[in-house]
Amino acid sequence: QVRLVESGGGMVQAGGSLRLSCVVSGSIFGINAMGWYRQAPGRQREFVAAITSGGYANYADSVKGRFTISRDNRNNTVYLQMSALKPEDTAVYYCNQLVGNYWGQGTQVTVSS
Repeated sequence: QVRLVESGGGMVQAGGSLRLSCVVSGSIFGINAMGWYRQAPGRQREFVAAITSGGYANYADSVKGRFTISRDNRNNTVYLQMSALKPEDTAVYYCNQLVGNYWGQGTQVTVSS
């Protein structure tokens, strides 16, 4: 059974930083592309960033230059380093394993102005 568990969310002031983690179990993590998505109240879930098994990353334009996705294949973990946070980054952030379309439970990020 594939399981994704996010952590690292919280409340931060605008301009601050947070690092989200997602630990994956039950799958062959090293061969799977992984992604981060977010959903703000009243809005659809949107793509934030993704990383291939080989480490190639791509980002939504809204976070490019501020967020960095990375992965540790030995520890089955994908990270999202978020810097220069803005109030509009406030959302529940979800980890996704593209193969099989598995999702974590989400972690809340709140950025105050």
